[in-house]
Amino acid sequence: MIKNKNDYLIIKPPSGLLNIDWNELWKYRELLYIFAWRDIKVRYKQTVIGIAWALFQPFVTMVIFSFFFGKLAKVSSEGVPYPIFVYSGLLFWNYFSSSLTNASNSLIKEQNIIKKVYFPRLILPISATVTHLIDFGFSLLIMIGMMIYFKMQLSLHILYILPLLLIITTISSSGIGLFLSSVNVKYRDVRYILPFFIQILLYLTPVIYPVSIIPENIRWIMYLNPMSGVITIARSMFLNTGNIDYMSLLVSLFISFLYFLFGIYYFKKMEQYFADII
Repeated sequence: MIKNKNDYLIIKPPSGLLNIDWNELWKYRELLYIFAWRDIKVRYKQTVIGIAWALFQPFVTMVIFSFFFGKLAKVSSEGVPYPIFVYSGLLFWNYFSSSLTNASNSLIKEQNIIKKVYFPRLILPISATVTHLIDFGFSLLIMIGMMIYFKMQLSLHILYILPLLLIITTISSSGIGLFLSSVNVKYRDVRYILPFFIQILLYLTPVIYPVSIIPENIRWIMYLNPMSGVITIARSMFLNTGNIDYMSLLVSLFISFLYFLFGIYYFKKMEQYFADII
């Protein structure tokens, strides 16, 4: 928090449960846009295929998963073609994993700015997640194209369910990213452990298989991971694999908010030490 007292500029941590100065965040809102737009330009500057990479990566992953898990392993796809089944899961998973990775490394990446200039550090992890919304948008175009190819009927639920699923995914990746970015400042092992953690989490999330194959008595454990609910509901919305489970939607939203609040709490608790130990 920044306060002017006569001719002096006083910087001190704000008070409150989560120690968030909302007025200050609003004041620096343009900085969020600047960081996000800079990352977008840097990512695609001087690249051969440019933004087509956002389409190429999930498509190739879908092809590989379809061959090994759909054709060879015969994993259930709930009566729909396996390629579109797995892609509907990859659509949100890729956004989640990419956002989480960037958010977790955001403070280390911007350590020179943190040491020299004051601004709300909370902006860095959040801007890292916003950046990947563009990739999600292009991946969504492939999803719609596959729905047309496989003659899937577009549901009106997409108008309000899709934004909710996107919000849950953003909140989840931001919350976990805030926590990991704080830990990463002190313990640089996080950057090496994170890829392995995300890989394990992929198999604990129903991306390549339906949640229905999990026994009902332990299925509730899956929903401690909000992405399980997001992907299951996304399939119901896109592929008509069943009625939309609004209770799962509420549970995923609640769990994602818990992760987000914990991430903010830990981030603000450690923020005062960032410039000293980064």
